[in-house]
Amino acid sequence: MIVLTVDQRGSTYAADRVPEVLAELARLTRFREGVVVGFERTVGDEVQGILASGRAGAELAVDLSLHLLRDQGWSVGIGVGQVEGPLPTVSREARGFAFYRARDAVERAKTRGRGTSVAVEGPPPGAPDLRTTISATAAPGGSVPDAAAPDLGAAQPATAQSDAAQSDAAQSGAAQSDADRPDLAAEVEALLRLLAAIRARRTPQGWEVADTLASLADKPGRQRIVAQSLHISEQAVSQRVRAALWQEEEAVRPVVVRLLAELSGTVGPDLVPGPGPAGRSADGPAGSAQPAGRSTTKKRAKS
Repeated sequence: MIVLTVDQRGSTYAADRVPEVLAELARLTRFREGVVVGFERTVGDEVQGILASGRAGAELAVDLSLHLLRDQGWSVGIGVGQVEGPLPTVSREARGFAFYRARDAVERAKTRGRGTSVAVEGPPPGAPDLRTTISATAAPGGSVPDAAAPDLGAAQPATAQSDAAQSDAAQSGAAQSDADRPDLAAEVEALLRLLAAIRARRTPQGWEVADTLASLADKPGRQRIVAQSLHISEQAVSQRVRAALWQEEEAVRPVVVRLLAELSGTVGPDLVPGPGPAGRSADGPAGSAQPAGRSTTKKRAKS
């Protein structure tokens, strides 16, 4: 799944804007596909929501991130990974890799300049989330079945030895292939920051044209309609479109969505069973579901 964690910048010396942004996020997500658990305040000046894997959730994540970055008052962290089930009704009660990664991402985002303060975290290239691998091999008690862990010291038939050699070669080839796989999270982050930088440099006149064009979707003769609406010439509209790099933004956005959707499809099942109450610790779920050294407690350092 895709988790968005959004933190208000400079909130130590500014008014609380969380109610305002929650109302805006509710408006932007109304009637949109891809929302799993709606946005709400988690702690302090932070809000969080859960979006679905796949194209619908990825498109919504990109749209919301760029909208928030335009305001230049928010840091946006996008985390991609599994979430423990069953899902709660509020995101602050959920757990899983996606949340830990969104936390890391928003902390990195806070170190960046206004308008481009976004970061993306996902599973390493070619590496499924840990609990997917464990669930495929572990016995109900958490141990590995005997069949999955043969006695390497025992004598094995020649056929078995040959099969083992072929398996080792296949694993070696898979490891090499994984090393060559692209880092989708880094690619999504780079393109999002590029789009955010373009938008941060857009003038009010450029935004006037861009917003009007966006509201017309693919309606024929859009530039003529914009010219009439803004009481300027079509030539002036064309000049503003070029200066705002609007067409370039429109060309890149589907690429970002596709990459994020692809990244969200690499984590295995969206939901994994959570450990029982006895298996949970104060720092995270049992079975190393939380990476070592990471805390779910919000860091209070402000940008």
